[in-house]
Amino acid sequence: MLTKNIRHEIIKKSDQNDKRLTLQKLNAMKPIQKIFVSISSIALITACSQNQIQQDKPEQTDSTTITKAVFVPVEFEASDSLLISGNLYEVDPEFPLMILCHQRGFCKYEYAGVAERFNELGFNCLAIDQRCGGPIAENKNETWLRALEQNKPTDFLDAEKDIVAAIEWAYAKYQKPVIILGSSYSSTLCVYQALENEKVSAVIAFSPGNYFMDVRGDLTKQLVDFEKPFFFTAAREEMPFVRELVLGRPRSETQVVFSPEGEGMHGARVLWPTQEGGEEYWNALEDFLEKIKHAPAQPEGLAQ
Repeated sequence: MLTKNIRHEIIKKSDQNDKRLTLQKLNAMKPIQKIFVSISSIALITACSQNQIQQDKPEQTDSTTITKAVFVPVEFEASDSLLISGNLYEVDPEFPLMILCHQRGFCKYEYAGVAERFNELGFNCLAIDQRCGGPIAENKNETWLRALEQNKPTDFLDAEKDIVAAIEWAYAKYQKPVIILGSSYSSTLCVYQALENEKVSAVIAFSPGNYFMDVRGDLTKQLVDFEKPFFFTAAREEMPFVRELVLGRPRSETQVVFSPEGEGMHGARVLWPTQEGGEEYWNALEDFLEKIKHAPAQPEGLAQ
């Protein structure tokens, strides 16, 4: 059994490698691609602040179709009074909502270009900054910065408060349960929330693991009777650890463990428009989302 320190080191090294490779790719990008990843979002915040929310036609490039982001910055408090920042990508208030949680060292802009594709599939999205994170290029993680300023802890488990706050905020706004999507450490926190929180209807986890079993319990045992829809996936080399979480238990057609044919990568960064090999993940994920999209929004027994 892995000790707590070893498990944390595995996540840390995976996320550090992801961030190093991300910055290398950012530096190597053509100007239009670099604008997509790190600059266009800042310009769009300005547009939103002027209440001039509009959708531009996609720009064609040699590598991908870029849809300029349309989002509204939002803020809400966690249980310890820390202010949480997020970007709300809403296209229709009747659509289901997905909460998008980033990996270690990243921020809500991990989902720039990803949230828009979910919008096209018929889902609103809330991408949040968690206190366990950091900047992507010049895009700040506002929640993390506030936590540092207020001397609040910023370890992996501390960020669960931020995810819970996002679920509460979204449920209060839309009055229906939400789908939560996590990347690396946050994917595991999302699985725990899906197990425990009636306001979560489904969970999508990129590179989940039994990282926090000494504090939050053994997921292999907790998932035995889990009935909600889930989509678990990871890099190909990580898949044995993912499959172990649900080994030997029956699964429905809305409980998916997706193993990529290609190498894949750690976390949800595989969904970025510029990522090679990402389409096989998207194809499997879109099939899953189509199956759960029209599921009952309000589980029995959950008060309005």
